[in-house]
Amino acid sequence: MKVGIIGLGFMGMTHFEAINSLRNVKVHAIATRSEKKRNGDWSSIQGNFGPRGSTNVNLKGIFAYENYHDLLNDPEVDLVDICLPIGQHEQVVIEALKAGKNVLVEKPITVQVKSAVRMVREAEKAKKILMVAHVLPFFPEFRFLAECIEKEKYGKLLALNMRRVICPPKWLNLPEDMIEMGGFGIDLHIHDNHFISSTCGLPDKVCSVGKSQDGLVEHTQTNYLYENGPAITCTSGAIASSALQFAHGYQAFFEKATIEFDAGTYGTEWVVNRPLVVLKNNGKTQVPKLKGNPEWYGAFAEEFKAAAIGLKTGNVSPFLAAEHALNGVKLCHAEAKSIETGKPVSIK
Repeated sequence: MKVGIIGLGFMGMTHFEAINSLRNVKVHAIATRSEKKRNGDWSSIQGNFGPRGSTNVNLKGIFAYENYHDLLNDPEVDLVDICLPIGQHEQVVIEALKAGKNVLVEKPITVQVKSAVRMVREAEKAKKILMVAHVLPFFPEFRFLAECIEKEKYGKLLALNMRRVICPPKWLNLPEDMIEMGGFGIDLHIHDNHFISSTCGLPDKVCSVGKSQDGLVEHTQTNYLYENGPAITCTSGAIASSALQFAHGYQAFFEKATIEFDAGTYGTEWVVNRPLVVLKNNGKTQVPKLKGNPEWYGAFAEEFKAAAIGLKTGNVSPFLAAEHALNGVKLCHAEAKSIETGKPVSIK
């Protein structure tokens, strides 16, 4: 699979490194307006994890375009990887699809439901594959949980409690950046909503309480209501103190076992409070052996493996399917409405 990356911020660099670690996937082209980046100086790139970009990136054999339309017109590109700001997703995704390209776009697909629907319909019209890069299910602890739900390794899932909280990030220009991001109720929490949709399906209703400002959710505590399904809750938001930079985890109750995982950045230290553990009904505990790439970009490498398989077979992983990315946006908006009205909101 030959990939063309549009946009070389931190996520574009992360995708570049992930792809380069794979055997049968390669970066064929990049597109960026930055002349320095086109010449291999990525030292201005820095994210909230992983290393800073190098001053001398090896771009030998890789086409470097200033105008992304030249990348879209490159006949060698099998998959267009869009790592642009969220507000540019719809335009460039639709242009890529109309150019006859399969597309992977960074999460969230967009922050508006109607915009996401237009993108999904354009993919159907073009008869091309549209995937959305939700990476959470490719992290080992969450992939293990997803497999347990799908394969009913410990029986049916009865209940699931999830958590994803941060302090307001210093690298954002707050509150100005919030509108394009859709607030933390989308930019952060959509990871949880996408995971829930892709593993358990779309709930019938959501009932949320939380904190919002100018219509944008800062913090939510949500019950996902299924007529015939598991009891699911999630706490997510960005109102934690500065010493709690990031925390996520879950507690999953199956018929034959309970599974727990909890970790986060406390102060400046990454702490695994509860390493992944399976607590069985027979009183025994088990620490699963997790598979995966140990590098900082490892989960993204697994994501691109799945994308390559989807492109080759036409059978796209539910974790990359545009359907569940769209469902994630729907859930975020329903939660915002539930917080505003104080009532459960149906998912249409």
